[in-house]
Amino acid sequence: MGESVSAIDYKQVIEYALEPLIIHSQLKIIYINHAAELFFRASKEEIIGASPLDIFKESSKLAIEKRIDSAYEQPAKVIEETIYRMDGTAVEVELYCHPVLMGDTKAIQTYVRDISDRRAFEKKQKEMSRQINELSSTLVPLLDGIAVLPLIGSIDEERAQQLLDAVPLKVQKQNVECLILDFSGIYNLNSLVAEYIFKINEVLSLLGVRTILTGLRPETALAALEIGANFDSTPTVSTVKDALRLLGVEHQEQLAT
Repeated sequence: MGESVSAIDYKQVIEYALEPLIIHSQLKIIYINHAAELFFRASKEEIIGASPLDIFKESSKLAIEKRIDSAYEQPAKVIEETIYRMDGTAVEVELYCHPVLMGDTKAIQTYVRDISDRRAFEKKQKEMSRQINELSSTLVPLLDGIAVLPLIGSIDEERAQQLLDAVPLKVQKQNVECLILDFSGIYNLNSLVAEYIFKINEVLSLLGVRTILTGLRPETALAALEIGANFDSTPTVSTVKDALRLLGVEHQEQLAT
C-alpha cells in the first residue's frame, strides 16, 4: 500500500471512537467527539467553550489544573476521579490525557473511561469478602464446651491475621474448651498463611484450650511441614465426625478410670 498514515482523517478517527474524547487548550474545550456527547448527556454546542475543570468536584480542581498544565509537555499518568455530567449526575471515571497540536496551538486530548460498573463490582466483592471473613471466624457450637471453626475458601495473609486476632477472643467468650479446626474447605494455603493459621493452635494451647485438626489436604499438610509446625500434641483426624468420635472415646476412657 502506498498511502501515507498522514493522509488519515484524524478528526474522523476520534469522532467515531467508542470512548469519550475531549480536546481542550488553555482551560477551554475546543472539541468533543460523539461518544463524549452521549456520555456527558449534552450536545457539542453546550460543551464546547466551557472549562474542562467544570466537570470536577471543587476539592479536585486545583490538582486537576496542575495536571493539565504538566500535560502540555508530556502525557499524564492515568488517574481515577469522580466527575459530573451536564445533568449533574456523578460518575466514576478513568482519565488519561496527552499533548496534541492543532495547527500551531498546543492542546490536550483527554480520554474518559466510565469505570462505574468496575467500582460497583469491586465494592460488591469487598462486601462479599467481609461477609466471608466474618463467617470464617465464627465458632460453631457442637456440644457443651466443644466448637468447630470451619475454614473456608482461599485465605490470604490479611484474612489469616484477622483469624489470629479474633478466634482466641471468641473461644474465651464462648467458654470453648476444645476447638476443632476444620481445613476441609481450604483450597489455597501458602506457607506464610499456614504459619498464621497454625499460630492459632499455639495461642489456644497457651489459653488451655485443646485443638483437633480435621480435613487437612496433602498440600496443606506440606505447607505446615515447610514452616515446621509441630503436631505432636495435636490430634489430626480426617473429619469433624471423627474428631467428635475421638472426643467421645476419650470421655468414656476417663469415666472408666
